[in-house]
Amino acid sequence: MNQDKLQALFDMQKTLNRRIGVDTDAMTDDDKVKWILNYCRALSQELAELTDSVPWKWWAKYQTFDKQNARVEVVDMFHFLISLAQVLGMSADDVYSAYVKKNKVNHERQESGYLVKDHADNKNI
Repeated sequence: MNQDKLQALFDMQKTLNRRIGVDTDAMTDDDKVKWILNYCRALSQELAELTDSVPWKWWAKYQTFDKQNARVEVVDMFHFLISLAQVLGMSADDVYSAYVKKNKVNHERQESGYLVKDHADNKNI
């Protein structure tokens, strides 16, 4: 069986979350708010860890680029992004569909010069 890779990631994350005690399918609206904030904070932390994988301190000469750790931090961010999508009731298919639509909007913005913010261009995503 050749399972869709994005779907496989969503399935693995659901299994891991349930093992941890987080069931995104059974959340109340209050639970969803709590977990959206939890996952946003976790993403922020993983982004900070990714930032620390590159020599960003221009005043410090000891730093090196830790490519392996940077790659791990990106994967950690996927864990939390997928969990966040699941809290919002999004399936792998939903994320793919929204990505395709948003990607089209982003290309259209570039073609037009993106001189003015059009809040309506995201309405159909």
